[in-house]
Amino acid sequence: MLTVKGIYKEGVVILPENVKFDKEIDVLVTFLEEIEQKPPQKKSIKNRFSFKKSQSLLKNCKGSLSEAVIEERRSQL
Repeated sequence: MLTVKGIYKEGVVILPENVKFDKEIDVLVTFLEEIEQKPPQKKSIKNRFSFKKSQSLLKNCKGSLSEAVIEERRSQL
């Protein structure tokens, strides 16, 4: 087991020294200072949307996506 002290800043753990392993290993992160946790905020769609993911999901789509959406919404009425 190896212990390395680092810094947590804006969602990223920064290690002051480069630690290399030959394989992927599990780690535990312990926050040493008592801090008040903020409740998790919902991510806006802007932060969750990915054009690359959308393109990948639609690569086999034949026809018009907008027509498919309209048809789906009409069937739900």
